[in-house]
Amino acid sequence: MSSHALLKRITAPDIRAKKGGEPIVSLTSYHAHTAAIADKYVDFLLVGDSLGMVMHGYETTLPVPLELMIMHGRAVTRGAKRALVVVDMPFGSYEESPAQAFRNAARMMKETECGAIKIEGGTRMAETVKFLSERGIPVMAHIGLTPQSINVFGGFKTQGRELAEWAAIEADAKAIADAGAFAVVLEAVAEPLAAKITKQVDIPTIGIGASLACDGQILVMEDMLGLSPRVPKFVKEFGKVGQAIEGAISLYAQDVRARRFPEPANTYEMKPEKP
Repeated sequence: MSSHALLKRITAPDIRAKKGGEPIVSLTSYHAHTAAIADKYVDFLLVGDSLGMVMHGYETTLPVPLELMIMHGRAVTRGAKRALVVVDMPFGSYEESPAQAFRNAARMMKETECGAIKIEGGTRMAETVKFLSERGIPVMAHIGLTPQSINVFGGFKTQGRELAEWAAIEADAKAIADAGAFAVVLEAVAEPLAAKITKQVDIPTIGIGASLACDGQILVMEDMLGLSPRVPKFVKEFGKVGQAIEGAISLYAQDVRARRFPEPANTYEMKPEKP
């Protein structure tokens, strides 16, 4: 029996079935080695278009092309063997029509072997969510603060602070749930509203800067590791990896300048793989 047969990867229906149960754990991932490390701890990994800002130095997610998402999606699916891999559809790759969305989402799934895709938007994208879901493409939705609409919002601002805003966001959640999305990310949604939506919809809500009452939580991995120079106020740093990297590079530079490195060529052998 192959090793592939022994390890069952989590699927979109598995995530959907977690509604109201044990909290869903998720993180972003952009490369194979972080995917492999996180794989045993998370339910799904999101290859977010935030990689444009985190990995490539863009100021927003808008310039990210489909090809870049495919490249990083391939890397993450190679690194993760258990977790569901969800890949963001970048700006301009799905908004024009359901047919455009299907062509690009099908390409994404075929070329990355991911288990689902994510698109931003609520009521306005419900037709597309239904079109994709009926054609075999699992869709995770994303409402509230949608970074691809940052120029419309005028910045990264909490959504639903005013009661007058609630009805539209609630309608977004209901529309994409009814259309067939298997889960929805609630980003920067005011805590009382996010908690209310979580009770209203029958699909899992994944919070990022939203309510603890959500069915799960997601963070940008580099933010929670202390690798990002600027992070939202709600982010808790679970590590100081940036400081550790800088310290290691400093020690390496000192060794090179003191001629203590590299080791002799006869020591060039691969060390045993770490468990």
